[in-house]
Amino acid sequence: MAIITISRQIASYGDETALELAKSLGYEFIDKKDLEKDLIDKGISKESLAHYDERKPGFWASLSRNRDSYFDYLREVVYGYALKGNSIFIGRGGFALLRGIPGCYAVRLVASDDIRIARLMKEFDWPEKRARALMAESDTNREGFHRCFFDMKPEDPTHYRLVINTDFATAPLAASIITHACKEAISPAEELEGLKRISELLLGQRIVNLIAFKEELPIYFLDAEVSDTQIVLHGVADSVACIDKALKIAEDLAQGRSVSTQISIVNEYKPYP
Repeated sequence: MAIITISRQIASYGDETALELAKSLGYEFIDKKDLEKDLIDKGISKESLAHYDERKPGFWASLSRNRDSYFDYLREVVYGYALKGNSIFIGRGGFALLRGIPGCYAVRLVASDDIRIARLMKEFDWPEKRARALMAESDTNREGFHRCFFDMKPEDPTHYRLVINTDFATAPLAASIITHACKEAISPAEELEGLKRISELLLGQRIVNLIAFKEELPIYFLDAEVSDTQIVLHGVADSVACIDKALKIAEDLAQGRSVSTQISIVNEYKPYP
């Protein structure tokens, strides 16, 4: 039927709603543990996960090359799961990574501060002050994460097809609303179109990650634009030899597409501290 992304505030029934959806629709629920395992398998350290996973990075962390490897491998992992179709993502910028792709249905779950604090107090058996502090920390980290990686405010309702206030909805009710809305909004043709686009994005990201992190070619702001017939590399490099190596890597993965480059040459370009 579709790919559903759920963005949520802490204590707004995000995980509970995702689990209800997965159970009722028979979809795969991709949670934090799934993504972390795949990122670690691809070489992302636990330290990097601690710096970046739905957190507001510090100043130097936001400029580090580790930021790029985390973000680029996160994209590859998300695209890989999304290509299977019939999947549910929660958090980790899923709505932003899949934004604009046909067949992807973005949902935001919110609740009032008083309700969220009450839920946290009950869940952890905490006093109000401690629950309020956790809520504030979570909100700050999630906003910082989305600003750092996507230059977006997650609370902006225009990013989503549907926003649900769980002050007035249980997790089963929220899941039922999402199911009905998604079935009405996503056609089979749109879903197929979306899967095609995701396959192109996945190929492009695999090319980028192989060039940048496996072969460690010094090409900055690297992007691989993939369509039915061609692949175009973009970025900044300091030599023709480096660009030629990147072209060869892309050609090996091109699956019959032509490969060209719009990579600029800037001598001694060094963007990282």
